[in-house]
Amino acid sequence: MSQTYSVWSLLKHAMGGHKGWERAWRDPEPKKHYDVIIVGGGGHGLATAYYLAKNHGIKNIAVLEKGYIGQGNAGRNTTIVRSNYMMPENAPFYERSMDLWREMSHELNYNVMFSPRGYLYVVCSPATMDAQVRRANTMRLHGVECEVLSREQTRRVAPYLDYTDEARFPIFGAMLQNGAGTARHDAVVWGYARAADQLGVDIIQNCEVQDYLWSGDRIVGVKTSRGDIGAGKVGLAVAGSTTLLTQKAHLQVPIETYMLQAYVTEAIKPVVNHVVVWSAAYFYVSQSDKGGLVYGGHLDKYSSWAQRGNLSNVVEVQQDLASAIPFTSRLRLLRHWGGLNDMTPDSSPFICKTSVPGLYLNAGWCYGGFKATPASGLTFAHLLANDQDHPLAAGFSLDRFAQGRYIDEAGYGPYYHLQ
Repeated sequence: MSQTYSVWSLLKHAMGGHKGWERAWRDPEPKKHYDVIIVGGGGHGLATAYYLAKNHGIKNIAVLEKGYIGQGNAGRNTTIVRSNYMMPENAPFYERSMDLWREMSHELNYNVMFSPRGYLYVVCSPATMDAQVRRANTMRLHGVECEVLSREQTRRVAPYLDYTDEARFPIFGAMLQNGAGTARHDAVVWGYARAADQLGVDIIQNCEVQDYLWSGDRIVGVKTSRGDIGAGKVGLAVAGSTTLLTQKAHLQVPIETYMLQAYVTEAIKPVVNHVVVWSAAYFYVSQSDKGGLVYGGHLDKYSSWAQRGNLSNVVEVQQDLASAIPFTSRLRLLRHWGGLNDMTPDSSPFICKTSVPGLYLNAGWCYGGFKATPASGLTFAHLLANDQDHPLAAGFSLDRFAQGRYIDEAGYGPYYHLQ
């Protein structure tokens, strides 16, 4: 669609009372059988379907979503995109994801509002400064652009932080990944949905997977709220519902589900021009295009599938915000929400075949789900198409724990909630 057509289309619909809009993607009835069924209509599932159709020529694909597209974690996150990882399996994977983020709007012909505003990890102790220098050097070895800032350099790029002698936590410096930033989460989902649909993928909403169809020990389809649907292969990309569906396949996975809350304030003038992480606590904040501060902190401290708030977490995160940026204590909280996080023992994901023939797994993203969306879809599609791991995801197997082969990113914050 050309830019001119887009402008005239917007004007036409605006002048016509916003009536007669065409669907962004079809609403088909489920077929009896698909070559591949992907369970989960979030970013990972839709990206997988898109790359399956585009890169591998598989067109008989269905994405099954129990609600509507973007209802789950894809619409319940803080939109951060980064690749500041250290482990040799994670660093190249997330940097490839960054490459895909940079081209996504052109790739999908849909503005996902990718904003490489920079990811600023603010350091509040000498030990943390040493750790961030080490991390920066590791990132550079993987080809990731970053720099270490002194206290004064940090003050120049983020003057709104608390540098006073009375500050609750002193600032020693920061690590800055310039190319990281944010993207519009719902636009990402809509862009992948439209692009996949244009390649022939059936996106089936309001279609809950309730169980599996079996032929001997092999899964050959799914039982859904809209009837039985056969499949050559079934891929799970359902985030917080992973263990609910793997149990139905008699498969145990090392995943626990926790709620992660996020918050947004009333709109203010532009002030926070990076994604800022505050090392005194696991806390992060950015400013949206509407002017609200979007922020979050720790997971809730107990396993749950609830998506409602926990008051102790609300209090803790507001204290973190006011400690990092004092003037925010005068702001009003506009809203907050919760999303479900699949947490693994080493804080790294799974993209792999399972021990159940016909069943494939994309899960365990911990804090990294949104930022991994394009690389996750790219590598999961490769696995589903070829029955072989993509080189970037070869380490993300279920059996790594039995082998003692951990991909231990857990020390970087996501498992502080267990201490």
